Amino acid sequence: MASALHLPGRWAVLAAVFALLVSARPARAQDLGSDSLSALDLLARGPELGASDVPGESRARKAAADITSRTLADPPVKPPERVSSDSSLPEPMAEVAVPPSRWSPAERPTFKPLPAVAAVVPGLVLHGLGPWLAGDAKTGRQLFALEGAGLGLIAVGGVPIVLTGASRRTIGPLYAVTLAGAGLFSISALSNLYAVMAPVVEPGVVPASLPPLELEMGYQYVHDPAFQYDHFVALGAVARVSAFRLEAAARMAPGEGNTRVRAGGAYRLMGAPEQTLGQGDGTSLDAELFALYHRFPTEGFTVGGGEAGLRGRYAMARLSPRLEGAFAEASLGMSFQGYSYPGPPSDDNLHEQLLFTFGYGVWLGRGGPLRGEAMIFYDHRKDDLAGGMRTLGGGVVGSVGLRGRVLLSNSWGIAAEAQAGGALVGRLSLLYALGGET
Repeated sequence: MASALHLPGRWAVLAAVFALLVSARPARAQDLGSDSLSALDLLARGPELGASDVPGESRARKAAADITSRTLADPPVKPPERVSSDSSLPEPMAEVAVPPSRWSPAERPTFKPLPAVAAVVPGLVLHGLGPWLAGDAKTGRQLFALEGAGLGLIAVGGVPIVLTGASRRTIGPLYAVTLAGAGLFSISALSNLYAVMAPVVEPGVVPASLPPLELEMGYQYVHDPAFQYDHFVALGAVARVSAFRLEAAARMAPGEGNTRVRAGGAYRLMGAPEQTLGQGDGTSLDAELFALYHRFPTEGFTVGGGEAGLRGRYAMARLSPRLEGAFAEASLGMSFQGYSYPGPPSDDNLHEQLLFTFGYGVWLGRGGPLRGEAMIFYDHRKDDLAGGMRTLGGGVVGSVGLRGRVLLSNSWGIAAEAQAGGALVGRLSLLYALGGET
């Protein structure tokens, strides 16, 4: 059964969390000099927004004139198949198949056993110890600082929760701050492990584009002690048009009739659109709006409502070249739901819920036929099939999981997910990409 959380200060929650994010310690871009830049500054200076990384019109004209003069002076030669990626050429004239690595072959870090072991013990407590022992003191300091910021937010939100006895008047904003701190702490811990393990294989790259239409059909198993249903048919569809993404997913239990449908869309506020994803480094910010309908015929009630929020993804190579191929993702929003069941209506029929997720993932493709991503995540939502986990203190938190998506050919692929909360959920689906992926 979904657990409802009353949040009287829902707009205060959104304002508080985003204020904290903006005021957090700025990251440093490896390729933008030594000045401190916030995450929003990094996005604003990224090539996908046409800022300082993209040469101006005068530089483009000068480079074009230089190329013309050299062409007239030199003897005729066979045109090259690729335009040189020399930094002296304007960026719009260079043909880039995949995002370039921030490491040259000679500079690429090598795997070292000692930092890998130290990244686990005591590195899970002292984040940044792994890269520091590997000789990358700068990345180590950045991860230590990220861990400190996370612990600070956990203290700022968690201590008042304990002192007030989780009062309903303040639990909303304090819970959001605590979750933001837990997200930063988890991302720094996983970055510490990734930084020393990544040299084992070549890092993945952002795919050049995602399919304009992607269809999913598969099987989902749910083990929930509170309900009788176990087996579900999983259906889904994603359409991508310019900066818009339309998405729908359905989970249906044929035997019991339990049906859950979630549909809506997103608009890309920052970053390269998904159909031209390779033009950026994968960093993005989306505004999302979804509707939800869940029918429980055996239990005799239905749930319906809507949700709105923001979802962002950050390419970790912006924090450090050693984290190339990895990304962090987080989302924040609110859901508004109504319960319909036999009997007279009451105030308990309407509920609000804080939506918060964070995750750490890697891109799997390297420009070849295998393209996709995998991510480990935490989802604070408690009204889905996974539900929420009860803590030792009696409270209820969300669920943790691992999901992945891989296209094995131009049109076919697989998707899988495992999630643990109040219930155990596993899904395996077949994907068909109409229009393919380049």
